[in-house]
Amino acid sequence: MVSYPVVSLRALAWCFLPLISAAPLRAASTTISGAAGLTVTVDSSGSYTIAVLNPSWRFVGQTGFPASNIYPVSGADAMGPYQEISFDFHSDAPRHAAIRAYYNQQAVLFTASNPSDSPNTFSFPSLSQYPKLPSHIAFAGMFGYPTFYGYSDDSPWVAFDLAANTFVLSPVTHAMVASTALSSSGQLMSGISKQIATLPAGFTHQTLLVIESGINRAFDTWGRTMTGLSGKTRPANDADATLNLLGYWTDNGAAYYYLTEPPLSYVDTLAAVKADFDRQGIALGYLQLDSWFYPKGPGADWNDHTDGMYEYLAAPSLFPSTLASFQQAIGTPLMTHARWIDANSPYRQQYRMSGNVSTDPLYWNEVAQYLSGSGVIAYEQDWLYNEATTDFNLTDPDAFLDNMAGATARQNVSVQYCMPTARHFLQSVRYNNLTSIRVSEDRFDSTRWWHFLYASRLASALGIWPFTDVFMSTETGNLLMATLSAGPVGIGDRIGTMNTANLLRAVRPDGVIVKPDVPLTPVDGSLLSDSQNLLAPLISSTYSDFGGLRAYYLFAFPQGANTRAVFRMSDLGVGQPVYLYNYADDTGRVVDPGEVVSESIDNGWIYQVAAPIGYSGIAVIGDTGQFVPLGKKRVTQLTDDGTVHLTVAFAKGETSRTIEGYSPDPPTASASMGSIGPVVYDPESLRFTILVMPGADGTASVQIARGKSVVGVTPTTPGRNRR
Repeated sequence: MVSYPVVSLRALAWCFLPLISAAPLRAASTTISGAAGLTVTVDSSGSYTIAVLNPSWRFVGQTGFPASNIYPVSGADAMGPYQEISFDFHSDAPRHAAIRAYYNQQAVLFTASNPSDSPNTFSFPSLSQYPKLPSHIAFAGMFGYPTFYGYSDDSPWVAFDLAANTFVLSPVTHAMVASTALSSSGQLMSGISKQIATLPAGFTHQTLLVIESGINRAFDTWGRTMTGLSGKTRPANDADATLNLLGYWTDNGAAYYYLTEPPLSYVDTLAAVKADFDRQGIALGYLQLDSWFYPKGPGADWNDHTDGMYEYLAAPSLFPSTLASFQQAIGTPLMTHARWIDANSPYRQQYRMSGNVSTDPLYWNEVAQYLSGSGVIAYEQDWLYNEATTDFNLTDPDAFLDNMAGATARQNVSVQYCMPTARHFLQSVRYNNLTSIRVSEDRFDSTRWWHFLYASRLASALGIWPFTDVFMSTETGNLLMATLSAGPVGIGDRIGTMNTANLLRAVRPDGVIVKPDVPLTPVDGSLLSDSQNLLAPLISSTYSDFGGLRAYYLFAFPQGANTRAVFRMSDLGVGQPVYLYNYADDTGRVVDPGEVVSESIDNGWIYQVAAPIGYSGIAVIGDTGQFVPLGKKRVTQLTDDGTVHLTVAFAKGETSRTIEGYSPDPPTASASMGSIGPVVYDPESLRFTILVMPGADGTASVQIARGKSVVGVTPTTPGRNRR
């Protein structure tokens, strides 16, 4: 069980902001406006109010000291135009504060700074009034697990009512030492942890408050504001090999975690793994080496399971040559794991240390250069929850993570966090090359699904791709969920046991993952239900977006005796009819947006594809041989101007794929690039299939239109090419 550092609290709020100079305007009370209906007022008494019209909410705070130099200013930053009020006051030290309201969203940024060294005794904002809402979610402990009952001081706080009106409060800066808490008198406060006694001159802390209609919408607005203000480039879901390609993992739960295939050595075992992929006709994108690969503990023993790293080098007894030589021989990029630095490591004398990790840029430069020179494309920092931590102060946590990210980025090595806390999720907005984060305990299975999906909601908001951890290719539910996560997909099968047919639903033969645009996360209805402990099936969704056409993918599983998943497409923001396709039994029907869909979950989970019905009246389901039929690594373009236009991408060596769809009438089809076979149409199910072949560039461009009298259309039942 994971122990959560929980503070028992009842509400939440946030903010964030930089400083702008302007001519002072003295006033007893000054009000500015932001998005429609949002106002901020600062009074000379030191009180401040944020009010919104929809929903009708007020947040009221008080510095406790008279405010001076109150002045408004207008400007624009990375998030768009704003108005801001800045003011000064003197508590036990001189303080400066500002509140920024944005015009284009209901977001407010709070900034607190001190012109001289000051005791850490003041929090801003400190809200004495805020909406007392019935439900909330926070993230606590290892892997950022969700809690609907308590609050963690390092987490964003997300509160919502039964209509899904939501506000989010979180630190924007200094995530590794920030604290959101309730005072003994019930004030909601954001600032720096009281474990830190003094703040240096010029120190500035920022907090963000976002108010939205819709829980998921609030997460997304908050997260995009966080990354926008920090300047992070949110990585695409194919930004590096670990995101784009199928990987093989040797971590806890995999076949070769501290084990080899008898009687082979580790080098020969891993070479045999690569050969197994080659025999199966699936390209291996990368190979992960877990903690077994380096020496650990006082004896510098690779087989030491419990101690920290002695040196961050491939153990000579396992790799008689070098890691670079092994990588070149196997011909596959590597991803490597790291623990904390052992108490007996020579690094303790060679580099600057804090806690059990190094904050020294020289150490990180050496590590990054070793990785790059060894064919390593991604670095996994594990044990962030406990052992791989610094001393708790204003500088060391940032130095540890900044230098890690900076050195690896200079060598084009991406980073994955493992065993993170909520602080690490928030800190991620500083690093462009932090592309993924583990949000599940070791060895993924259905007991991890609930936690994984909720922690994915936090990761997705902040632009990090969630990773399930390792599983076996025979496990269809785990493989499907990993694919729908839009993050890494990593298996750990024993040699000779790989389920090729299953894997080819998730990836193309070249190893490219056919995935949705965004991670699979719980829908608002499930967030509301779970916050009340109703034990309804958990329904999650993701999508492929083609501008005016968006296909949704819905995954549901039961949490108790109730095995009926109930939802409306309008709950996802869908405003037009869709063709709802049941992936398991290859059936479907037209569903209106407001129609109540009630589906029985008979075999542990259900998976459905909601294909949009476009202007033509046709719905393209896509390539049902893939878990994600309209994933953009298979269907790269889809438009409908009365005729459907789609482009299909092929892996090298693929000769054909079958595109399926719905049409009220038998359709006609043609290809402007590549070629197609006859359109096969079933007048009973109103379904069609088209065999598509690539052109010289590895793609096919197909046009589909409705037609009553069709030459070359064969009326028969569509084939099911994935079975």
